[in-house]
Amino acid sequence: MFEYAPAPESRSVVDIAASYGLFIDGSFEPGRDGNVFKTVNPATEEVLAEVAAAGPEDVDRAVAAARRAFDGWSALPGAERAKYLFRIARIIQERSRELAVLESLDNGKPIRESRDVDLPLVAAHFFYYAGWADKLTYAGFGPDPRPIGVAGQVIPWNFPLLMLAWKVAPALATGNTVVLKPAETTPLSALFFADVCRQAQLPPGVVNIVTGAGDTGAYLVAHPDVDKVAFTGSTAVGRQIARTVAGTGKRLTLELGGKAANIVFDDAPLDQAVEGIVDGIFFNQGHVCCAGSRLLVQESIAEELLASLKRRMATLRVGDPLDKNTDVGAINSAAQLARITELAETGAAEGAQRWSPPCRLPERGFWFAPTIFTGVTQAHRIAREEIFGPVLSVLTFRTPAEAVEKANNTPYGLSAGIWSEKGSRILAVADRLRAGVVWANTFNKFDPASPFGGYKESGYGREGGRHGLEAYLA
Repeated sequence: MFEYAPAPESRSVVDIAASYGLFIDGSFEPGRDGNVFKTVNPATEEVLAEVAAAGPEDVDRAVAAARRAFDGWSALPGAERAKYLFRIARIIQERSRELAVLESLDNGKPIRESRDVDLPLVAAHFFYYAGWADKLTYAGFGPDPRPIGVAGQVIPWNFPLLMLAWKVAPALATGNTVVLKPAETTPLSALFFADVCRQAQLPPGVVNIVTGAGDTGAYLVAHPDVDKVAFTGSTAVGRQIARTVAGTGKRLTLELGGKAANIVFDDAPLDQAVEGIVDGIFFNQGHVCCAGSRLLVQESIAEELLASLKRRMATLRVGDPLDKNTDVGAINSAAQLARITELAETGAAEGAQRWSPPCRLPERGFWFAPTIFTGVTQAHRIAREEIFGPVLSVLTFRTPAEAVEKANNTPYGLSAGIWSEKGSRILAVADRLRAGVVWANTFNKFDPASPFGGYKESGYGREGGRHGLEAYLA
């Protein structure tokens, strides 16, 4: 077999400053209390930059700036707001190589994913919602839909720039202003986006970015002058936010965890299904809320499918995220690596059979080999809890009814996949799955025109598509 020669993307295309302040009212400012934190490259543990940690006073300033900007921004005709969104989208396209390298450095994801998936989707979301800005009266939300006000948005570390686009683009298109808090471990692309806003000459205060840890997000969510809260992250934090917002009159959308079932029937195209399984769980190191982390395979083909899956996993290249040949990059943080490791050890201790392909992991940084567990039952923790890493639990079924029952036997309901050559079977099974998104003969495919969101403990509300406008309109 041919070996791939190293094909590293150049780091020199991105210029990371030694320190960053908060982006408030159109300019970067230090935090009032002087607290800072470091963001590191998870592949090397090298410190990339020092970033200001916003305290309550900083959040107050950011929300006040957004409130001041709201009257002017919301009064603009939709076509004028669209011009800014189109401009932002084009600048993102122009700077996509720089932003892709930055995302891989700060997050640990392979450059081919940030370059070929994240960045094109980020630009596409701004283009898509720019198109909606002057058509809101035709969106089906009443004859005179109005913006809500100031949106407080808290995003996770797994898709930092893409989650920003999912939140910011519809908020701006509908005439709201934004205070956004990126994740503590991946703040850099949001701060670079602040520079994109300045480059697009977005009016000061329309977008504000406050960096910090969980307490910064908690200040923002609880702020009395925030009208709308949007959160993507863990179910545990989502519950806290729902309690905080309850009774305040604030609008709330939550996109939380998942434990998606990827269901393979005996008539599925097996080679195609194997690619979908690999993409479903090892894409972005499994740091995907809608990851296909439970493989439900029909008993009669389980042996053949698993043999093929193991052969395919043996070809996955784990290593430098900036190498264009890398398939699986670094785990985002030491804390996340510890959680993945603990749950994987629990799976083995509870009697499931663990297998990973032979692969040499780098000595520095946070790494976990792609792993599958067979002999898994519904009672195993690895089949119930969200691992948020490159770990696949394999269960079997005999009938479509059993597949549906096992797929729905989870507190989550974000996504699912079905593999079959029969369209009638796909539609019949999809109709019975309690999941917000069901993919047929594919997995992890996103489009800005398609709504995304969950049921049960995976949250409520939808992002993307026409449905994504609703949360930002009164």
